[in-house]
Amino acid sequence: MKSTINIIGSGFSSLAASCYLAKAGYEVTIFEKNNSIGGRARQLSKEGFTFDIGPTWYWMPDVFERFFADFDKKPSDYYTLEKLNPAYSVYFGKDDFITIEDTLEKIAVAFEKEEAGSSKKLKKFIKQAENNYDIAIKDLVYNPGVSPLELITLATIKKINQFFSTIKKDVRKEFKNNRLVKILEFPVLFLGAKPSDTPSFYSFMNYADFGLGTFHPKKGMYQVILAMESLALELGVKINLNAPIEKIIIENGEAKGVVSNGKNYYSDIVVSGADYHHTETLIDPPYRQYSEKYWNKKTFAPSSLLFYVGFNKKLKNVNHHTLFFDVDFDVHAEAIYDNPKWPENPLFYASFPSITDSQSAPNGKEAGIFLIPLAPGLKDTPELRSTYFDKIIDRFENLTSQQVKNDILFKESFCINDFIKDYNSYKGNAYGMANTLLQTAFLRPKIKSKKVANLFFTGQLTVPGPGVPPSLISGKLVSDLITKHHSILI
Repeated sequence: MKSTINIIGSGFSSLAASCYLAKAGYEVTIFEKNNSIGGRARQLSKEGFTFDIGPTWYWMPDVFERFFADFDKKPSDYYTLEKLNPAYSVYFGKDDFITIEDTLEKIAVAFEKEEAGSSKKLKKFIKQAENNYDIAIKDLVYNPGVSPLELITLATIKKINQFFSTIKKDVRKEFKNNRLVKILEFPVLFLGAKPSDTPSFYSFMNYADFGLGTFHPKKGMYQVILAMESLALELGVKINLNAPIEKIIIENGEAKGVVSNGKNYYSDIVVSGADYHHTETLIDPPYRQYSEKYWNKKTFAPSSLLFYVGFNKKLKNVNHHTLFFDVDFDVHAEAIYDNPKWPENPLFYASFPSITDSQSAPNGKEAGIFLIPLAPGLKDTPELRSTYFDKIIDRFENLTSQQVKNDILFKESFCINDFIKDYNSYKGNAYGMANTLLQTAFLRPKIKSKKVANLFFTGQLTVPGPGVPPSLISGKLVSDLITKHHSILI
């Protein structure tokens, strides 16, 4: 008889873990609290428009390729990928923007126009970032975070200084043009922390940006979720929707299953891809590894206020991904990390997938996604959402020199309260726990419970960290740890 595994949640990390574990011979069942799979990566369909509710950036294509290759598959077996050109544009003022194209050579030309001599500095910076990427992605991030020795290799010893400097220091040492500085500091925001708190080694995100580029799966990021679901089903994984978990069953210090909709589902192993903090509320206090004080002290990645907007016309002067950095980033960052409050003048990001993908919106119309990063745990009300929509739409119209308010067919919003309700997210965070120096690798919450046998965790609050590619990797890490220590047959 096969060993059985119950997995809580159906996001990227849970689906990845389910595939690896099913391939290894385990009998795997997923429990998803919502009525569709994907965790944070769901879709909204309305009036012929389709929006990715969660992730919209497809970076690090090699991580996706490595995942599917582990099952003798390719991404192209499931979805069509297009490299975006331009990758994105960044607004700094009215009709004032820099376009980031699809090759380093083109980007270097754009930099040189802004700051003489910067193209040579950029190429040197990205060369080092590429080296960091090779070390990180091909080696470090595929470690399970059980020991500090995982970080000690010949390659990392040579780069020890990069773990004690910051992205902000490194970028500003080489580049004086503030616009270029903002662009180079932008990628580490995906790691959930300020550039001033992010170790220099994480410049590998700049290589992911300028070296590898930005992609779009036709029909949206949700196609990746559907691909992973298809693979999981092929491997024999069972998926239960509308199946919230009320409790993790523990007997004599061992996880023995889960309780969903009042029914006990016994298993040999339990894996949670749900919010780590929430998962520990599903077990009795003596079995919890981390206190409320512990969680409160941690630096969490931001939450977000998101708007999904249907426009009754095609928009101009924007690209598929467009960033609006026309206000002071440091002031906004302070409102997220140092003095949590609603920012007076927020930076924001907008995505218009229908520019690339005609299936995102009806003919002649535009699908728009707007995102404002926020501190987790803030008060979230309909009135605040409405106020901030007006703030960014007014700026959007001014910066891009077009009127759009009268062409809005509808808008839907998603914010802190929804992250808590839909994902049991700690304080409504959107991206998990930030990757700061003291929250890296073995210093993050553990994959394997220290207090409960056969209880494991995966996802953005454990290793390797926030983002879609790290979530795929996290699913592999937990499955490797399980297969290493547990027999498939009982």
